[in-house]
Amino acid sequence: MSQVIIASQLDEDYNDVIRERLRVLHADAEVIGVPPGVPSDLPPQANILLLRPINVRGYTAPDTPPPGWPYGAQWVHLVSSGIDFYPQWLFNGPPVTTSRGSAADNLAEFALAAIFAASKHLPDIWVKDAQWNFTPLRPLKGTTLGILGFGAIGASLAHKALALGIQVVALRQSQAPFGVAGVEAAKDIHDLFARADHLVVAAPLTESTRHIINRDVLGSAKPGLHLINIARGGLLDQEALLEALDNGQIGLASLDVTEPEPLPDGHPLYTHPRVRLSPHTSAISTNSRNEIADTFLANLEKYVAGAELANLVNT
Repeated sequence: MSQVIIASQLDEDYNDVIRERLRVLHADAEVIGVPPGVPSDLPPQANILLLRPINVRGYTAPDTPPPGWPYGAQWVHLVSSGIDFYPQWLFNGPPVTTSRGSAADNLAEFALAAIFAASKHLPDIWVKDAQWNFTPLRPLKGTTLGILGFGAIGASLAHKALALGIQVVALRQSQAPFGVAGVEAAKDIHDLFARADHLVVAAPLTESTRHIINRDVLGSAKPGLHLINIARGGLLDQEALLEALDNGQIGLASLDVTEPEPLPDGHPLYTHPRVRLSPHTSAISTNSRNEIADTFLANLEKYVAGAELANLVNT
C-alpha cells in the first residue's frame, strides 16, 4: 500500500502524539491537520479521516453532505464512542469506526466518584472553622448498583464496584452474557430501578432509547435513588426527572450530560438542590491523547493489513 495520509480534526497536541507513535512504529503515514466541523475540501491525497463530533453546542450539520464528499477518504474514524453527534449521511459512505471503549475506565471512575461523593457527603463535610458537626456517612459495601447498558463502560464499572463489595445488577438490550462474574441481570428496566441504590446510565442513545427513562420508569425507582447519567442527555426525560426529584422518588441526580448541551441559562437543573451537574467531562482525562491514539492506531494496523476494522458502525 502507498503512504497513508490521515486528515485529522484533532487538536495539534493530539496529532503530535499520533505522529510520534507512528514514528516509533516506523509506519509510512502522515497526519495532516484539518478544521473541525463538517468535513470539506479535504486534502485530495487523504485516505483516512479522523473526525470530531459535529452536532454539538447547538450546531446541526446539513442533511446532505458537502459537494465532493467523501473526497478520497476510504475510512472514517470517530474520536467519540457514540454516533449521535454526527449526521446520517456520514454513515452512507466509507466504513466508519468509533473509539468505543477508549474512555471506559475514565467514565467508570467518574461514576464511582459520584457515588463516593454522595455516600460520604463530599464536599459538604469539609470544615472551615472550629464548629465541627459529625455526619454519619453511608457505607458502599452492601449497597446495590444498577447499570443500564452494559458495554465496555458497564463492564469496567462492574469490576470496580464488585471489588468494593457493592452488589451489581444490570440491564442491556442484547441477551449476551455480561462476562463479569457476580453481575445479576435485572428482569426489566422497572426491576432495575426498583432494586438500585445508585443507578448509572451507560446506554447508547438511539431512536428506540430516547427518553427510555421516563415518568413511568422513574416512578418505579427505589425511594431516594441516586441517578447518575454519564451517557447521553436524551436518554432521560428531564421534566420527569425534576418532578421525581421534587417528590423525593429520586434523592439525587448526578448528571454529566443533558439535552441540550449546554442547558440554557436559568434552566432549573442548574440550581436544583438535589442535582450535581458537570459539563460532559467524564470521558476526558489527562491521558486522553494516548487513549484515542491507542484505539485509532490499533485499527490503522488492521486497515494497512486489509483486515476487518474493529468498532465498525452498523446503522
